[in-house]
Amino acid sequence: MGAHSQPTTVARDAGAGAPAVLPAVTSLTRRMLAGEEAAYRTFHETYYPRLARYLLVVAHGDEDAAREALQATFVRAVRHIKVCDEEARFWNWLTVLARTAFADQRRKRSRYRAFLDRFTEHARIAAPLADADPNEARLLAALESSLRTLPPADRELVEQKYFERESVRDIATALAASEKAVESRLSRVRRKLKATLLELLKHETGS
Repeated sequence: MGAHSQPTTVARDAGAGAPAVLPAVTSLTRRMLAGEEAAYRTFHETYYPRLARYLLVVAHGDEDAAREALQATFVRAVRHIKVCDEEARFWNWLTVLARTAFADQRRKRSRYRAFLDRFTEHARIAAPLADADPNEARLLAALESSLRTLPPADRELVEQKYFERESVRDIATALAASEKAVESRLSRVRRKLKATLLELLKHETGS
């Protein structure tokens, strides 16, 4: 039997209220594993709506969070695809990927929020940033973009101090530098981040 004449299965799509016609999952996953482009298109067309609805429930109606997690889910599915012989098992695997993607995304957001709190406290720019951008999601995106502009050594220093919460003393010991030198570097990096953040926000608001 040809690849495009495989039997289909009918499964109840949770929340949809009507049966969904699904491709034979063994054939589909085998073709995906072989890198067949048509199989990936079928996979996307079949499971994108289901996973979108599933993640919208997981995200409690937060469409932006669900959309980001959905994109990450598909990337992970393509990267780790394996042959599966049961649609229910395949769907369960996809939902695990989806929940993991959503949880990872939420942890990342929490990490940036925590950094933002500490950063604004040290840099003393909380008021200008709040005035410039009341939308936290946009502010976090601007912060992430600003961090990417830093040289690798400066970005690593920021991550050690604010993300991993290492003490200045421990960082200084690891770098074979004085605590005063580390504090000075951190101060310069905070000023650089402040300038980049405000410039990004200014550009986005068109002011």
